[in-house]
Amino acid sequence: MTLARRPGVTTAAETARSTETGASPVNSHNEWDPLEEVVVGRLEGATIPSNHPVVTCNIPRWAAHLQGRAAGLRYPRVLVERAQRELDRFIALLEALDITVRRPDVVDHRQRFGTPDWSSRGFCNSCPRDSMLVVGDEIIETPMAWPCRYFETHSYRTILKDYFRRGARWTAAPKPQLTDDLFDADFSVPAAGEPVRRILTEFEPVFDAADFVRAGRDLFVTRSNVTNGMGIDWVRRHLGPGYRVHEIESRCRTPMHIDTTFVPLAPGKVLVNPEYVDVDRLPDVLGSWDILIAPEPEPTDNLLLKATSLCGKWLSMNVLMIDEKRVIAERHHTGMLRALERWGFEPVPCDLLHYAAFGGSFHCATLDVRRRGTLESYFD
Repeated sequence: MTLARRPGVTTAAETARSTETGASPVNSHNEWDPLEEVVVGRLEGATIPSNHPVVTCNIPRWAAHLQGRAAGLRYPRVLVERAQRELDRFIALLEALDITVRRPDVVDHRQRFGTPDWSSRGFCNSCPRDSMLVVGDEIIETPMAWPCRYFETHSYRTILKDYFRRGARWTAAPKPQLTDDLFDADFSVPAAGEPVRRILTEFEPVFDAADFVRAGRDLFVTRSNVTNGMGIDWVRRHLGPGYRVHEIESRCRTPMHIDTTFVPLAPGKVLVNPEYVDVDRLPDVLGSWDILIAPEPEPTDNLLLKATSLCGKWLSMNVLMIDEKRVIAERHHTGMLRALERWGFEPVPCDLLHYAAFGGSFHCATLDVRRRGTLESYFD
């Protein structure tokens, strides 16, 4: 009798071949080399996140009130089902493009966990981009600032152990304490026109991987409500002198994740958010690059989506490059699709609008672990 191979599971023969050749299954240096393998998140078990201040500071006050009342409950079935249908079609599209898709384990995120200082329920594993940073052949587990995401990478351990056995490097940044000392007790979202403030102190290093984007030997990062200066310094020191880490100033009043602010699309081309970025204050290394200004996103009239979305309107920028030309983008945002065509790209329209309730769109929902390319410098 021949046993069917479980999807996403590597055979012993494949593991042996990887070990013999010395080729790591993880190889991703930038956002645009031809995509060969990707991890895609899950919605099963998704739980409304806690009402901790580091969570609610990123959403409107009325939405934070609703979230506080519903924290720890399952998401509305109608929202999960719509997002799941879109996610299934997105995965089918990736596989049709001959891209290997890996998935995390199914987890019950309503289970309570804790440390000696606090306890929480979970959230979901919809966005692998947040909890793991891929740099070359290394996967770095990030020290996330949301308590409800403290053990999120455990759902990816089956994949991580497989990659490690086959030759990838696997690192975990120091687990944060997440005590009250990390959070500014007097924080409030700045009013329009006021200087940007962030809820995090410099008590310990924390960062989300989604606050970083990669362009070979250069990485770009935003400080945010989930990434502090110590977190950026940890990444800079860990990567060492072979890499440069540049900070992008964001004018967002609720900053969280760079991939709705500053998105490298191809060598010499970067997409920027005109509301959040002052192009005259970009790092000098970008002086020879084309700065592409994102068009105003199309609004949505879906009240349920507005009430539950953890993302702002600029999720239209959250695209996934298949290679230097082809790019998966949200079908709803027609202005972005037309702009990508004008800039010389080949947009592949897809639906993932309802995924916003779970933390993102195409870039957030994926972790590109293998792209066909080598480490290069694009700014020398």
